Amino acid sequence: MSRRPNASRRFADSGSIPFVGALHSKSRQSPLLSLGLVVGVLLIVGYLYHSGGRSGDISALNRLDGGVSCTQEVQRLIPILKKAYGDSMQKVLHVGPETCSVVSQLLKEEDTEAWGVEPYELDEADNNCRSLVHKGIVRVADIKFPLPYRPKSFSLVIVSDALDYLSPKYLNRSVPELARVSSDGLVVLSGYPGQQRAKVAELSKFGRPAKLRSSSWWVRFFIQTSLEENEVAIKKFEQAAAKNSYKSACQIFHLKPLH
Repeated sequence: MSRRPNASRRFADSGSIPFVGALHSKSRQSPLLSLGLVVGVLLIVGYLYHSGGRSGDISALNRLDGGVSCTQEVQRLIPILKKAYGDSMQKVLHVGPETCSVVSQLLKEEDTEAWGVEPYELDEADNNCRSLVHKGIVRVADIKFPLPYRPKSFSLVIVSDALDYLSPKYLNRSVPELARVSSDGLVVLSGYPGQQRAKVAELSKFGRPAKLRSSSWWVRFFIQTSLEENEVAIKKFEQAAAKNSYKSACQIFHLKPLH
């Protein structure tokens, strides 16, 4: 077995936005000082917003608004994944909430076929998403059960924001199943411990709050399920990420398919 899986390019999520804590200080402050702090925070947010969406800036904004979406991270990752996986991006399956948006973006890429699995009910789907479902490109399917695809149906399978809501009992079934339908590899995006994911209003949809696990937990899990790290893909991914100054707001694991 190759060396243990690990997360690619972990983003240091322990940082904080300057001066935010000062707004909650119990000490009495002058109105001018309080106003200055508020203006400072607004300027920081404005700078991050207009800075072009680099990963560190996105992560900081995510901490401000109280949540991180690894599905949105996938959309930012597509150019880097294409450099890392090359021909393996010709036939892609994305699994996760809001998969219609990911599939729509993948379909815009040259020489790329894309399908999606939405693990939860589609709420207020737009016309584009309804069209993808009608054509059978996107399916609504519970990933706790076998996927409706033959082995190696896709060159690459990408999963985001779905496994964090499964207990180990169901992970033992779903992750090998995701690897089963891939011929070249599996890319897993998971949140970092400490990140806020599902808001209270979303708990009815996901059924349970997200369980954000450490990279060491995922490493042990992958080893137990006989999944190996894709060292070649990791090296290419890291090179492409460095060239584009990309740092992920989510943990990213590159795994070999099951043969």
